[in-house]
Amino acid sequence: MFADPLSIIKQFGVTEGMHIADIGAGSGHYVLALAPMLRTGKVYAIDVQRELLDRIKSNATAQGSTNVEILWANAEKMRGTKLADNSLDALIISNVLFQIEDKDTFAEEMKRILKPAGRILIIDWTESFEGMGPAEHHVFSKGNAVDLFTKHGFSIGGDISAGAHHYGIIVNK
Repeated sequence: MFADPLSIIKQFGVTEGMHIADIGAGSGHYVLALAPMLRTGKVYAIDVQRELLDRIKSNATAQGSTNVEILWANAEKMRGTKLADNSLDALIISNVLFQIEDKDTFAEEMKRILKPAGRILIIDWTESFEGMGPAEHHVFSKGNAVDLFTKHGFSIGGDISAGAHHYGIIVNK
């Protein structure tokens, strides 16, 4: 693990009662860090790999978190997340953008599920590091992320510290 999810989440300004989705939840580090912070809120773990979601659910149960919902879904398709329009306060997209093929549809799906004034925390690789992270030609730079989301009507809310090998930005709906 290169970045500390708890430190990153604190920079994002999460508060109890929020409804947040971790898009491309993977191993669930953000989901498991968010769940106790949200208490009366909900965290959605969204991924296309069922076995990862099963592991997240098991780990959430083991830590006593009852506010985690698992969604086997494809965020690259419109309505693919299976979430209602304008239903979430925030999204976390960590180490995902470099993997997304249809980035425009992905950005529109994120816009659809966010409430007005909702926020997205984007964390991704700054470059390829000797076999760690994406191949060099797959790296999706901070500039590319800013361009993608501003093209889809988001505004840039600022940067966060995401570790030595990652950038972190907040975008607002």
